[in-house]
Amino acid sequence: MKPSKNNKLFQSSLVKEALKQSFIKLSPTKMFRNPVMFTVWIGTLVMAGVCVWIATGETHQGSLAYNIIITAVLFITLLFANFAEGLAEARGKAQTDNLRKTREETPAKWIQTVGEMYVNEIKIVPSSQLKKGNIFLCETGDTIPSDGEIIEGLATIDESAITGESAPVIREAGGDKSSVTGGTKVLSDKIKVKVTTEAGESFLDKMIALVEGASRQKTPNEIALTILLAGFTLVFIIVTVTLKPFGDYAQTPITIAAFISLFVCLIPTTIGGLLSAIGIAGMDRALRANVITKSGKAVETAGDIDVLLLDKTGTITIGNRKATNFYPANGIDEKQFIKSTVLSSMADETPEGKSIIELAGINPLTYQIQNPRFIKFTAETRSSGIDFEYTKIRKGASDSIRNLVEKAGNSFPAETAERVTIISSNGGTPLVVAENEKVLGVIELQDIIKPGIHERFERLRKMGIKTVMVTGDNPLTAKYIAEKAGVDDFIAEAKPEDKMNYIRKEQSSGRLVAMMGDGTNDAPALAQADVGVAMNSGTQAAKEAGNMVDLDNDPTKLIEVVEIGKQLLMTRGTLTTFSIANDVAKYFAIVPALFISSIPALQGLNIMKLHSPESAILSAVIFNAIIIPLLIPLALKGVVYKPIGASALLRRNVLIYGLGGVIVPFIGIKIIDILVSTFF
Repeated sequence: MKPSKNNKLFQSSLVKEALKQSFIKLSPTKMFRNPVMFTVWIGTLVMAGVCVWIATGETHQGSLAYNIIITAVLFITLLFANFAEGLAEARGKAQTDNLRKTREETPAKWIQTVGEMYVNEIKIVPSSQLKKGNIFLCETGDTIPSDGEIIEGLATIDESAITGESAPVIREAGGDKSSVTGGTKVLSDKIKVKVTTEAGESFLDKMIALVEGASRQKTPNEIALTILLAGFTLVFIIVTVTLKPFGDYAQTPITIAAFISLFVCLIPTTIGGLLSAIGIAGMDRALRANVITKSGKAVETAGDIDVLLLDKTGTITIGNRKATNFYPANGIDEKQFIKSTVLSSMADETPEGKSIIELAGINPLTYQIQNPRFIKFTAETRSSGIDFEYTKIRKGASDSIRNLVEKAGNSFPAETAERVTIISSNGGTPLVVAENEKVLGVIELQDIIKPGIHERFERLRKMGIKTVMVTGDNPLTAKYIAEKAGVDDFIAEAKPEDKMNYIRKEQSSGRLVAMMGDGTNDAPALAQADVGVAMNSGTQAAKEAGNMVDLDNDPTKLIEVVEIGKQLLMTRGTLTTFSIANDVAKYFAIVPALFISSIPALQGLNIMKLHSPESAILSAVIFNAIIIPLLIPLALKGVVYKPIGASALLRRNVLIYGLGGVIVPFIGIKIIDILVSTFF
């Protein structure tokens, strides 16, 4: 089912599930996976022990009420961090309900076989009993019971259960449009399908597992950041422990609550509590863009790619060439030429043929033709046309029509040959029209560049990404389209090995490469690319080879995926900057408070003029806790991404989140101190 576009973060059902997970995730086996928050968890247990110790008679660790409050705030800090991760997971899991409905047990018309031979017997079985290699029949109105490849027939399929799009699609045996997905519905005709997956391994099963995060693994970038945060934590453990001898030397008693509060406030708990949520939210944003990612690594890698390979047809161009101009030969009446082009296209059901009639603006039925005989296009003749009465009209490739007219003893006009060359050099396709072996003129067909594609490539260029167009066209046509669309490079007359070689060449230079594809011949390149986006309408081989599947079958989705990846990396980087910058204000809140009574000269460091050591420590700990839920919307939605250079991006992040990370805690801690100063 197409992912919900509801962007409301705190839906009541999601909040309830996240609150439940906040307590479940307190399990030490779960907390241990996050080193930063695990140390906070240990600190909370220690503070609970201190409270029990004080209750039994210890009086040198401050009041019982004060220690209980510190313990409670640390516990709430853990809950807030778990809530952030739980909410991110809940948003993903909420998508699986409809997927599960789509995957409900479906009756399958299993065709019995003996060896390679069909037996004229169809057995109705539950879809769960189908095995890889089985063949089933689907007719009008049937729900397709399992993923497979059509081996016989053609049908109109309703894929709205998967993509959310109501427009039906055509799937047929052979070619790149033979793959069908379990849960979709046959609207017309009849097909025989060969099962390509085992039970429990279908596309929907994988979607559910991915959305729920069951197979989510930490990405290399996330692992590196976790190690960095663990390093910070270790450093601050040492810093905190060494304060004990300084305190003894200054004859300043420091309570356990003060030590733990200082430690928790100095370690990067903000990013530590939000790190998992950011990664999960990245996959969720891709899902909401209707892209299924097989791992968080794929989304993250998309944010770092250097080279992007795109097919010309359907990606850069609309997909079908259209007639744009009529050029009659010298001495030929334009109306007569247009009439002949229309008649030659009467039976041409191709988009090109229809565009010729559309450009002419004439209904072919207005011409009274007696007993017409339509000549279909063949690869051998490379032409099509119509015969009626004593007239023969042919429309086709210039060399084919040239052979036809010269064989009849007529000449091929020089101006027509020149026009053919001009059209070809401009990236177009010339179709020459002849009547009774005499050339009448040329029709110009052009690839129509998609509106706005030039601007999108410009955005990618600003991101530092090189765009490469892949096409089967000749180099001359490819060069023209590439220049017109604004891509940086092109591969003309591309074969599967050409794509592979190009990707390997770029990767050997240390670049990350992304590409899209939908055919079996794209599978090797999709597997080789660092980010391979397969179209959902493509073959099973392509979907298995790629690490993303676009449910909308929109090749330009790669651009959106790149932006989602960059947004994920930016969000992680900016919140890390903010978290570390927070420590500055907490330092100025707690350290002076620890020594101010014994070393009055440190009063100058109390720049926030906090009320007392107890209120200073408590204010810092409370701020440290509440900043986590306040940043949850930013972690889940992501930082707004703009295609600007890396240096400009760094300056922007340091200015907004670095400076903001210093200023906001000063303000927040001071406000909290004013509120709690009435108690301490």
